[in-house]
Amino acid sequence: MVHCSLSPEGYLRARRLLMRRDPVLGALIKRVGPCGLAERQRKDHLTALIGSIVSQQLSTKAAATIFGRFVALFPDSSIAGWQAITAIDDLALRGGGLSGQKVGYLRDLCARIGDGRLKLEELDTLGDEEVIERLTAVKGFGRWTAEMFLMFRLHRPDVLPVGDLGIVNAVHRLYRLRQKPKPERLLKIGDAWRPYRSVACWYLWQSLRLDL
Repeated sequence: MVHCSLSPEGYLRARRLLMRRDPVLGALIKRVGPCGLAERQRKDHLTALIGSIVSQQLSTKAAATIFGRFVALFPDSSIAGWQAITAIDDLALRGGGLSGQKVGYLRDLCARIGDGRLKLEELDTLGDEEVIERLTAVKGFGRWTAEMFLMFRLHRPDVLPVGDLGIVNAVHRLYRLRQKPKPERLLKIGDAWRPYRSVACWYLWQSLRLDL
């Protein structure tokens, strides 16, 4: 079974439904315009997961620089697969700006792909929670990282990362709440956004850049 991922038409449908269901979010959607959730894209699952490791606790600019150095370690600046990563020694990886901890995460990811504990080609066919379970077994991958993979790589339409500080702050601000919402409150507010909570989240992130 291949699980639903959003097509360009799906994003349009999502916008219409969200605008109808939630007037507060609807006003934001009108202001922001088309959803750009599909624009941040790596070329394959492995590259996307490596990008997740590299970007942890870094600014977007710093992450892009280090990722560029990492890719430059391969012929034609193309990551050929987990075997090619395994062949690069720790010193070279550290020289590109990866911390020792992140090198460890990378090694664990490659080991799991190599011995079949993590089958990347299966991720498209698994349910959201199953994908989260597989990815969080990898060192350095928490639930939030797995949720970002679901949203930005697999284009799953209905992910709500209640642990994301940006989402918490955006809902607090946009809905004029007295206190920052706890996960249970976020889930309750987000019920109106089903089955397109991923799209709602993208708009919430955009709201942080606006004067409200």
